[in-house]
Amino acid sequence: MDKVIVVEGLTDKTRIAPLIAEPVTIVCTNGTVSASRLEELLLPYEGLDIIILVDADKSGERLRKLVKREFPEARHFYINRSYKEVAATPIRILLDVLISANVQVNKLLTEG
Repeated sequence: MDKVIVVEGLTDKTRIAPLIAEPVTIVCTNGTVSASRLEELLLPYEGLDIIILVDADKSGERLRKLVKREFPEARHFYINRSYKEVAATPIRILLDVLISANVQVNKLLTEG
């Protein structure tokens, strides 16, 4: 496992997990986190490909700023603001975001 996807909550994790066709760790921040809590969550994954996929809202933006400061090597991917939450984003859009992040997705979901 060389990729880690950071999401905000369990609903985000359960939404994207079935879409992924490679071993990836999905880490939930469970809401607003402090710098020390973020470090605690992500330090075990330092040196891996850290992918940030959080909601398009104020708490998501706060989390992104914190990650940029504490883990500048992390790669950020965005959902359209109109969907607001990762969990509310259509599967097709999430697949496109994951593909753009170079994450292997379930091919059955991309057909049709």
